[in-house]
Amino acid sequence: MSAEKSYAAVDLGASSGRVMVGRVGPDSLELAEAHRFPNRPVRVPEGLRWDVLGLYAGVLDGLRAAGAHCGGRLDSVGIDSWAVDYGLLDADGALLGNPVHYRDPRTEGVAEKVWATVPAEELYAATGLQYAPFNTLYQLTAARSTAQLDGARRLLLMPDLLTYWLTGEQGTELTNASTTQLIDPRTRDWAYDVASRLGIDLDLFAPLRRPGAPAGLLRGEVLEETGLAGPVPVTAVGSHDTASAVAAVPASGERFAYICTGTWSLAGLELDAPVLTEESRAANFTNELGLDGTVRYLRNIMGLWLLQECVRAWGDPDLGALLLEASKAPALRSVVDAGDAAFLAPGRMPERIAEACRLSGQPVPESPAEVTRCILDSLALAHRRAVQDAQRLAGHAVDVVHVVGGGTRNALLCQLTADACGLPVVAGPTEAAALGNVLVQARAHGLVGDLAGMRRLLVNTQPLTRYEPRGGTERWHAAQARLARD
Repeated sequence: MSAEKSYAAVDLGASSGRVMVGRVGPDSLELAEAHRFPNRPVRVPEGLRWDVLGLYAGVLDGLRAAGAHCGGRLDSVGIDSWAVDYGLLDADGALLGNPVHYRDPRTEGVAEKVWATVPAEELYAATGLQYAPFNTLYQLTAARSTAQLDGARRLLLMPDLLTYWLTGEQGTELTNASTTQLIDPRTRDWAYDVASRLGIDLDLFAPLRRPGAPAGLLRGEVLEETGLAGPVPVTAVGSHDTASAVAAVPASGERFAYICTGTWSLAGLELDAPVLTEESRAANFTNELGLDGTVRYLRNIMGLWLLQECVRAWGDPDLGALLLEASKAPALRSVVDAGDAAFLAPGRMPERIAEACRLSGQPVPESPAEVTRCILDSLALAHRRAVQDAQRLAGHAVDVVHVVGGGTRNALLCQLTADACGLPVVAGPTEAAALGNVLVQARAHGLVGDLAGMRRLLVNTQPLTRYEPRGGTERWHAAQARLARD
């Protein structure tokens, strides 16, 4: 009997979803894409919503394709996705409307209402979560007294909702729950006092479960629709995609920073305990939970969303040619704050970046190549600030920066990040979230050991690229100071 097993990783991003098949053995790890499908939010009269039925159809199609890839047999399925958003169920377990998209403007001005009851510094000391207008806590406050929330008997975060439809079992996976601003990162349990003071009913949430815990079996109807041979267990993984991606950082030792790149850049450290100081709150760092008692201490940066929106506005030009031209454009001519909430909403991104440069008195980028260089320089600068600030605030020095996720395909961004940080960058794996997802499933079957063992397997099996910093960091320091003045 083969020691290898086959796992399906359902990995849902903010712009696309995919089902990946991982083959794992004691010394082997292979990943192949079975199915990819778009994830397009829909604007309806009441606001911006997720097409969750379309997503679920894509998951079923992907499991069917994964089964075909593996001779009709899977050893487990795991689901990870973006954070904070949720679906509401009625007393019969039926979905009450399409889940609200985190970019919907319903939470504008809500934070101030929350802080009037629980001041921002108290909220951070209790939950360790950075301010972001779309945190689940603010979404629930915005939804107060609506017919949907009043009629809800259960709230399921997005990966837990899809798991429920696959299995009929309900749970709330911890790494994703830690992004709601309703979890105490010290106890790794609900922040009961915060919820009570804000009138949030924690009974809406299903019981917490940890990565690696069983999450049910595929229902008979799902087996029939996908052609899979049962029983097929579903395993709770690090269901926040960043938790899965950080689990797949191919690091040795503890002196590393990571940047999970894609629509967002999540830049920070892996720690044993949260950093809950007022200085940390002022720097807008978050303490999210990871595998094996770890804390993901990081800052959210707008990420490649800026470039994605520009490329869309330009009619989807050839990205390779665009990046080549951007590499020839003057360095650090103009930079913007890549964490500015002004860039959160979709639409007119090239014009908004140009306007930000104009208002700060910098040269206005005009061509697509100039705008692209502005974006990548700005992201590298934001990466530098996050890595420096995290080390200072946590008292945790690093020797290397690991870049994982979609941004590893962008060699210019990786090199600029190495230059800005003054540290070597190791890029890869690209499919970090899916690999972390697969490895947690494999660990539940005893094929890999602890987090360090998972990472050794990644180092030994996945292609990695190293970028050495070029020159000094003086010009990056000057650009950072210029941006701070602006």
